Amino acid sequence: MGQNSSLPPEFDRGVVTTVHQGDCHVSAAPDVTFSTVLGSCISACVRDRVANVGGMNHFLLAEQSGSAKDRYGASARYGAFAMEQLINKVLSQGTGKKSNLEIKVFGGGKINSALDDVGAKNIEFVRQFLADEGYVAVGTDLGGTYARRVLFKPHSGRAFIKRLDSDVGATVAREEMALASRRVVVPAPVDDIELF
Repeated sequence: MGQNSSLPPEFDRGVVTTVHQGDCHVSAAPDVTFSTVLGSCISACVRDRVANVGGMNHFLLAEQSGSAKDRYGASARYGAFAMEQLINKVLSQGTGKKSNLEIKVFGGGKINSALDDVGAKNIEFVRQFLADEGYVAVGTDLGGTYARRVLFKPHSGRAFIKRLDSDVGATVAREEMALASRRVVVPAPVDDIELF
C-alpha cells in the first residue's frame, strides 16, 4: 500500500512531474503524470487526441492593471500567454490541427477571503479565452471553496481531481497570496507577433 493507494491505478505509477505556477509542461510519454495543486489558480490540460500528446499549465492572473487596452490589462495578457504557450506547444508536438485538441480546465477556487474574487476572475478569464479562440472545454472542475490536486495523463488525457481539506487549502492560499501581493506582471509577448 503506497501513500497514493487512493489513486486510480494508472496514476499510481510512472513519472510524476509537478507543474508549478508559471510552468507549462508537455509530454507524449505514456508513463508521465502531471500533478499540480490549485487554490484560486487555473490549470488547463490540453491534449492532441490523435497524436496522444498533452500538457498542463498553471497560472494566476496578476492584479488588475486598470489598462484601457483590455478588461484585465496586463494580467489577462499573462493568462492568454499561459494558454497560448500550452496550446502552441501541444500543436507543435502533435498534429498541428486545432480540431484535434481536447481541453480541460480546473481550479479557480475561493479558498481565502483576502483573495476574494481572484478565483472568479480566473474562471471568467479562461472561459472567455476559450470562447474567443473557438474551443469548448470537454471537462471542467472550477470554483468551489476548496483547493484541489489535479493529476493529468498527457498521453491518455485522463484527469483525476482530489479535493483537499481546509488545512492544505490554507497553505495553498498563503502561497498564492504571497505571489499575488508581489504583483509580478510577466512581460507580455509583443502584441503583433502571430503565434501558431
